[in-house]
Amino acid sequence: MAKLTDPVTMLKGVGPARAKQLSALNIRTLGDLICHFPRGYEDRTKLVAIESLQVDTPACFRAMVMNTPRVSHIRKGLDIAKVQVADHSGRLNLTFFNSPYVTDMLQYGREYIFYGAVTGDFIGYNMTNPVFEPLDAPAVTTRRVLPIYPLTAGLSNAVLLKTIRQALAICDPPEEIIPEEVRNRYHILPAETAYRVIHEPASMEEAMEAKKRLIFEEFFVFSAGLSLLRASRAEKRTAPYQNRNMQPFYATLPFSLTGAQRRAIDEILEDLSRGAPMNRLVQGDVGSGKTMVAAAAIYCAAGNHKQSALMAPTEILAEQHYASLKKLFAPLGIRIALLTGSMTQKQKRETREALAEGRIDAVVGTHALLTDDTTFCDLGLVVADEQHRFGVSQRSKLSGKGGEVHLLVMSATPIPRTLALLMYGDLDVSILDELPPGRETVDTFLVGESYRPRINAFIRKQVQEGHQCFVVCPAVEENEELGIKAATAWAETLEKTVFPDLKIALLHGQMKGSEKEKVMASFARGEADVLVATTVIEVGVDVPNATLMVIEDADRFGLSQLHQLRGRVGRGKSKSYCILTTHNRNPDTLKRLKALCKTTDGFQIAEEDLKLRGPGDFFGSRQSGLPAFRVGDMSGDLTILKEAQAASAKWIDEHGAEDTPQAKALRLRIGELFLRAEGTMN
Repeated sequence: MAKLTDPVTMLKGVGPARAKQLSALNIRTLGDLICHFPRGYEDRTKLVAIESLQVDTPACFRAMVMNTPRVSHIRKGLDIAKVQVADHSGRLNLTFFNSPYVTDMLQYGREYIFYGAVTGDFIGYNMTNPVFEPLDAPAVTTRRVLPIYPLTAGLSNAVLLKTIRQALAICDPPEEIIPEEVRNRYHILPAETAYRVIHEPASMEEAMEAKKRLIFEEFFVFSAGLSLLRASRAEKRTAPYQNRNMQPFYATLPFSLTGAQRRAIDEILEDLSRGAPMNRLVQGDVGSGKTMVAAAAIYCAAGNHKQSALMAPTEILAEQHYASLKKLFAPLGIRIALLTGSMTQKQKRETREALAEGRIDAVVGTHALLTDDTTFCDLGLVVADEQHRFGVSQRSKLSGKGGEVHLLVMSATPIPRTLALLMYGDLDVSILDELPPGRETVDTFLVGESYRPRINAFIRKQVQEGHQCFVVCPAVEENEELGIKAATAWAETLEKTVFPDLKIALLHGQMKGSEKEKVMASFARGEADVLVATTVIEVGVDVPNATLMVIEDADRFGLSQLHQLRGRVGRGKSKSYCILTTHNRNPDTLKRLKALCKTTDGFQIAEEDLKLRGPGDFFGSRQSGLPAFRVGDMSGDLTILKEAQAASAKWIDEHGAEDTPQAKALRLRIGELFLRAEGTMN
């Protein structure tokens, strides 16, 4: 028997060219091939009569060829073959383009099984390029459930299926890693059955059973991996923080913390006293006070003679954190510094020397904190703001500048707890689900294009009152096909036609980093009245003077993303507003957008978005904390996910440390899964 690790080139018909095509699908070994699962199925098992065929609905039917196929040469490169077929219920004309084999393969008077979709209307029906097989031939493309695979240029579904079958014939599927008692409890197919059936099901029911097994397996492996990560983390030791007196810190605050903030701080203090490195996520809505929670952790670290580093994704955000923390820590005698790339060499050198010598208790910075010449006297705490903007390697590099360093990551993306557990790996999660008192809610309105004059008048009114406005567009440049507003063109329109007397600024993702920072800093200083931008402002600097957010073509964004954008206003003392515009009249789309107008609770919005859109809004390309699940879908398969989490936690607890073949195989699969996630797990 061949091995799963053997290259695909050992298969018949897989030469260098075919291997290159397969490689484009990340298929290099027989194991990769067997684990290249169908994205769906076509049920070709049911035969229907010709009279029962539905327009544009593919179906299988049995029919006799009523005449010899006629071929017409239309022009160079275009030949058309036509033939008529019939059954007891009616006749149907078939057309084949550039298919010379049809004249030999479709014989007058013989019966065949055809599969295709009819087109046409009351004038006449036709079917173009159906697949077919003789009635007495083996069922290869008809009379079966056909798996449909993700493909690449030059590689057909039929060729890929044939290649996978070949691999299954000479190679055992991946070994069993789900214990028998777990399979029996949750009605899960054995691995050997599932890996074969997923590619060659006898029925749709069988295909779904195989799919359920593979989804359960992925979630089981992932959850087991988290359990092992937690266990390994618990084995690491660090000196417990003895001084946890927070009263001086609380006494200097000009306001009372919310119950959620107090709860999160208590959880952090508990972590710091355990003697094992903290690994905690503080997840809270925009404006829920995450920075104060981080400040409390930094204060506790300083009280235990440990240095802290807070890493922010942009210089503006770093400067903002530095300014607020400096003001907060000054009366407490905590020495804080700023370290960013745009500082002068002398400033950077002096800050780094002070850090290395222990004359600084806390530093706020950007990627400048990661350079080799940034060293610490005794780093004890790393805080990463907007954790999805940093890869785990960056956080690890910063943490590596100390001993067993405590890690606190912050995110302003409210997502359901189940998904948070997946997205952020093995981090303990603290949720800030209360807004500080005095925060004004942002009134949100959904309007159509007919409201444009009123929107423009409202923008002008806000500016006349001394405020600023954001206008967010879904695209950078115009696309006539999509018919959506582009930031560059719309900024020009507003500047030249609508508000020639106002100062309009433009910000989008294609600008250089330094240019983006410059525009944002200028807007924050009040040097522009209106900032036209793309979603680059989704996570950004505070502009308390901004009171209006207009989001063009709001249907192009996810609810959670819209909520994040809305969070850019309402940060000052003045009443703030958010206006969503859309051309879309789809009832489901309007229902989704109206949900945003009804509530400002980010977690409620996240749950609604999950129901309406699935997890795509949470796990887009910018969120890199997930492994590459091949079959699992975290919105549709939440029940299986919960079962797999419970089963794996129990099994790891009872058998995870054993040296049995099954335990070894599971550990190997965990390593492979996390490797596919490119090391994004914490």
